[in-house]
Amino acid sequence: MNSETNRIEYKQELTDDLEKEAVAFLNYPEGGVLYIGIEKTGTAIGVIDIDSDMLKIKDRLKNNITPSCMGLFDIATENIDSRNVIKITFASGPEKPYYIKKLGMSEKGTFIRVGTAAEPMPVKMIESLFAKRIRNSIGKIKSPNQNLTFEQLKIYYEGANKALNQQFASNLELLSEEGQYNYVAYLLADLNGMSIKVAKYEGVDRVDLMENNEYGYCSLVKATKQVLDKINVENKTLARITPKEREEKRLWNSVALREAVINAIVHNDYTSEIPPKFEFFDDRIEITSFGSLPQGMTEKEFFEGYSVPRNKELMRVFRDLDLVEHLGSGIPRILRSYGKECFKFTENFLRMTFPALEKVTPQVTPQVTPQVTPQVTPQVTPQVKELLKVLTGEMNRLELQEQLNLADREHFRRSYLKPALEYGVIEMTKPDKPNSRSQRYRLTEQGEQIKKDYNR
Repeated sequence: MNSETNRIEYKQELTDDLEKEAVAFLNYPEGGVLYIGIEKTGTAIGVIDIDSDMLKIKDRLKNNITPSCMGLFDIATENIDSRNVIKITFASGPEKPYYIKKLGMSEKGTFIRVGTAAEPMPVKMIESLFAKRIRNSIGKIKSPNQNLTFEQLKIYYEGANKALNQQFASNLELLSEEGQYNYVAYLLADLNGMSIKVAKYEGVDRVDLMENNEYGYCSLVKATKQVLDKINVENKTLARITPKEREEKRLWNSVALREAVINAIVHNDYTSEIPPKFEFFDDRIEITSFGSLPQGMTEKEFFEGYSVPRNKELMRVFRDLDLVEHLGSGIPRILRSYGKECFKFTENFLRMTFPALEKVTPQVTPQVTPQVTPQVTPQVTPQVKELLKVLTGEMNRLELQEQLNLADREHFRRSYLKPALEYGVIEMTKPDKPNSRSQRYRLTEQGEQIKKDYNR
């Protein structure tokens, strides 16, 4: 591991300094990462009871820091030098200054990152940040309707194996300081007045409107899924026949397009009651969200993946439901397929414009009688062979380990799962979200054939 920096802190074990380090990163313009189970030298020593420590961390961050930092951090395990450590990623908070609740908003309880250390925040800086704190956020705006129901949201949480209890409104920060439903609750309720437009034009301008679809007046989660489904339909597959093979490509990169849609919806400034919109043209798709860069963020920081969630409450819900993965991961994923020139920032809007893949005219090639060659079954390791034997339909990691009688997760991943994926004999059901909790695995055509050959 590299040495500590202004954005990276190492701790050998979980200590009383957790809240101090967390507050310092939340108050820092670029956020940061805290590792538990790594010495100051960068040597990984691991965490003894990783599940227990992760629960303690989440509970302490939830209850001991003000303003609430829920939705502003990720907790994950990471294997470094064959040691399991805890990685906590913090976004820069939008409601600075953050402080340790029991110590108050003072130099004793408020910290900021200075070099590689968490230092007390000067009183003048505390006062300045407090004066600038954004009060007009959707978490503080009262819902225009207090007679709200959340059956759709409950169904989505149950689908993610995270049933909501009776305190869900408080736990998900759907209540104002006065205990009434806030605008976050309004957006996530079964019925509301928010609708997202997906328009389709003939040509390359906004003259000839072919379709004008609206998805909304329901939970924002449901509307998001409807928008994703519609955009997936419009993202057609183009094919080209070559002498060697049939080449298929979509009009837009699926992973980048999905990230762009989610980013536009989660980070839209809803205080204006202006929803994001999605527009298809013959040569491009334009995705426009209201609200430019968050206060204090530069374009350079935006493109480098630093995260300042505009709507931390929505971010938390979307992450609970596996609609987003990690803080700050969306923009770097988009940049793998599209350049920075595709982003345009104005005073009030952010627009992403992705060019469509040029339509390809199919090429007709003469018929060639293929030579018949005996099918060769590639050799795989004995461990992969055992994995193929027990894999039926779609199975998750735990089910596969149980079928193989393997208790060691890391051994299973290293000796069975990873080689099988590399051989191409199994595949993920969610290849664009490799770390998803609902990830499952299934046999590829090659894997099916190998399994048949071994069973003969």
